[in-house]
Amino acid sequence: MKLAVIGCGYVGLVSGSCLAEAGHEVIATDNDPARIAALQAGKIPIYEPHLDIVLDSVVREGRLRFTPDAAEAVRESDVIFICVGTPPTESGDADLSAIDHVARMIAKESRTSKLVIEKSTVPAQTGEHLKRALEIYATTPGVKFRVASNPEFLREGTAVEDFFHPDRIVIGVEEKESEQQLRELYRPILEGQFRCPVHQPNCPPVATPDFVVTTIASAELIKHASNSFLGLKISYANVLADLCERLGGNVEEVTRAVGLDPRIGGKFLKAGLGFGGFCLPKDIQAFIKLAEGAGVDFGLLKEAELVNKQRVGRLLEKVKKALWVMKGKQIGVLGIAFKPNTDDIRLAPAIEVIRRLLAEGAEVRATDPEAMERARAVFPNLRYSKDPYEVARGADALLVLTEWEQFRRLDWKRIRKEMARPLVIDGRNMLRPAEMRELGFEYMSFGRPDPSAVTAGQ
Repeated sequence: MKLAVIGCGYVGLVSGSCLAEAGHEVIATDNDPARIAALQAGKIPIYEPHLDIVLDSVVREGRLRFTPDAAEAVRESDVIFICVGTPPTESGDADLSAIDHVARMIAKESRTSKLVIEKSTVPAQTGEHLKRALEIYATTPGVKFRVASNPEFLREGTAVEDFFHPDRIVIGVEEKESEQQLRELYRPILEGQFRCPVHQPNCPPVATPDFVVTTIASAELIKHASNSFLGLKISYANVLADLCERLGGNVEEVTRAVGLDPRIGGKFLKAGLGFGGFCLPKDIQAFIKLAEGAGVDFGLLKEAELVNKQRVGRLLEKVKKALWVMKGKQIGVLGIAFKPNTDDIRLAPAIEVIRRLLAEGAEVRATDPEAMERARAVFPNLRYSKDPYEVARGADALLVLTEWEQFRRLDWKRIRKEMARPLVIDGRNMLRPAEMRELGFEYMSFGRPDPSAVTAGQ
């Protein structure tokens, strides 16, 4: 199929590249000329594992090209994916101005009928507004537009893998023709033709994803409902962690046993610094506002959001308790990105931690395998180092804020010798308390009390 992808941000770039790898002819566009120029020059604006390999392959073979001319992309395609941003407004609602702008442009520039697909995360009933805008602003007689919703479930850090090996593909359609067209579009993935996203040999067979066909409104709700539920599970685990700290329990023992119940599952029942990034916080906020607009009080989500916002404060309480005075203290930070395997720092808890540490007068030195350049735009005067051992050198405390596997594999015995005070506060519960204490560290985490302290108290 001839596809247009409008928006070359995270979702658009991954989706367009992978759709081209699936055999389609894709033309991608963006309203940022510098981004298009960089992509045409072979520069990828985000860090995402395997994306460089897929992108290089499809561009070299001519199945994907980039253009700054959105009208050209529209005219040359049969199917259009809208992948523009829907950032939160000051009130928390999703800003749909970019989608409205794209809808009017598609209507004006189309010379043939199109299937227009919402790929951006949008509130329910956006499809109705999109369809109406396409009809109102259409300029070519006889041109018809069909609208569908195809929400993305890509996780940063595993997005390419998620695209080729999804657990489900959700489409919201009104016509059988649209369903058939989307089923054909995803046929290579539904048939399991992609065992590995990077063409590695000897990959195991993959499960066939569920192909879920719903109404457009249901598909729009599914994305927000999914992300919001994940946020609920994380905040639930974090409240359990606070309770464990008060009562002497171990949150990992509790959540492991709870998660063994197949009705609950263990994924995302993980205590720590809380969730960040651009998806979960934004989607929860938008879902709350959507419910309010419909006359429904989603108090459950409001509490989950509040719990998450309090996690940075809970971590800093531990830092203050240990250091007494933070002014003038040297604090090392391991991890800036909101999660591992990405360079995304949007709404990253680490950014807020660093901001508050600096406000307290602490001297902060930080490292991250991928996110330091993006962090420089926020904290240009912060001291950065690619070497975690240099970050630890002379530090009064070391904070683990992103669970990069590289940090787990550090020579912690060496780090113990580098630090002025061997204090580690693990915001991601990544390290093993007993092992850290055996190495001579003062070690704190969330919901995992010091066994020696409990014993002494008894």
